[in-house]
Amino acid sequence: MKNLSFRNITKVCDGEYRGDEKLLDVEVSAVVIDNREVTEGSLFVAIDGRNVNAHKFIPDAVKRGASLIVSQEDLGEPDFPYILVKDSGQGLLDIAKLYRDSLDIKVVGITGSVGKTSTKEAIATVLSEQFKVHKTIGNFNNEWGLPLTIFAMPEDTEIAILEMGVNHFGEMRRLSQVASPDICVITNIGTSHLEFFKTREGILKEKSQMIEDMKDGGHILLNGDDDLLRTIPPHNGICPLYFGTNKEDHFYVDEIKSLGLNGTHCHIHMPNFKDFEVTVPIPGEHFVMNALCASACGCIFWMRREKIKAGIEKLKGVTGRNNIIKTERYTVLDDCYNASPTSMMASLDVMKETSGRKVAILGDMGELGENSVVFTKEVGEYARDNGIDVIIAIGNLAKNYIDTSSDVEQYLFDDKESFYLKAGDILQNKDNIMIKASHGAHFEEIVDYLVKL
Repeated sequence: MKNLSFRNITKVCDGEYRGDEKLLDVEVSAVVIDNREVTEGSLFVAIDGRNVNAHKFIPDAVKRGASLIVSQEDLGEPDFPYILVKDSGQGLLDIAKLYRDSLDIKVVGITGSVGKTSTKEAIATVLSEQFKVHKTIGNFNNEWGLPLTIFAMPEDTEIAILEMGVNHFGEMRRLSQVASPDICVITNIGTSHLEFFKTREGILKEKSQMIEDMKDGGHILLNGDDDLLRTIPPHNGICPLYFGTNKEDHFYVDEIKSLGLNGTHCHIHMPNFKDFEVTVPIPGEHFVMNALCASACGCIFWMRREKIKAGIEKLKGVTGRNNIIKTERYTVLDDCYNASPTSMMASLDVMKETSGRKVAILGDMGELGENSVVFTKEVGEYARDNGIDVIIAIGNLAKNYIDTSSDVEQYLFDDKESFYLKAGDILQNKDNIMIKASHGAHFEEIVDYLVKL
């Protein structure tokens, strides 16, 4: 890997190299934190994690062909080279920064309370019409995932789309210092992670830290429909660019027309471009905003309008995120990857566009702190007020979705297994079924169950 010699890795980690000094100019072939992924010539970074201390797997990593080890534990004088560091996790970030800076690439950094992954996918799809694009792998957006995404980047990459997720103060700078974005995208400031940030203003403060590490001459791209993002001031003379539904925004969308589960038709307007009509092939107005953000990125990178439109028309749903699955019995809206009040309501809005009976299977929303009950009740009320015919609530907090005074058909279950026993009695052929909960609830199991019925 370019620039990742034993010598450079030791220096950037501020570590102590222990081994044959004749090997200092050898470059590693890959960087991994899982010993099972070691290949010949790999660097194995042993991290003392929350659940597993990877230092115990060092012998296996060496056996599998690791050429170098990074360890925060003193290994003495073994018969393999290693670098002793203060903190292996920080070492991983430092090495990722070294590799990122060695490549001649542009970086789009993405953060926000909800919609990071779907926005990342939209931007990557549009930019891929003209550039060689590398994007965050799945949800690898934390202090381990971001470096692994960077290490997986081919050397001929032209633009990297890097998603950054945080849930505690101080995490964003550790990520953004590595990413050094050329474009800083913030999708919104919602209510996710209020347990740790306490207020939306706290979330704004942490998320916007990404801008501090923006490259000179970069761009700040913000959702203009978000009240708090409107308060972000210029940074080093660079004024934010806004995308949204207002004509005052730099990039805006209008004439939005729902096509039900077939997507949404709209007009996109960009500076110095003739506006164009396009059909976003994924349902939900929030996906129109994703397409608009992707269009803005394409404009910043001087893409032609025709290529931007072609990219939007190729957008596809992602498993667990507004993914439409049609079975012989049901139409399933698989949006089970994660949940917050904002994203719950957005998915319920998509359900309004369906014809036929509407069923919402709702699970617990995590990390809402002392507001959990209030937000859960609000989502339940929103579902009843917006045409949901059947509410199926599953989980500890789920009872707060239910209002027994309502005429809407409602069911409460302690767990998924209890629901499975009654599913055949509740669900009907041709039902439209939305499935959503926080990731820890593993509602993808419900999707799999219904698809197999």
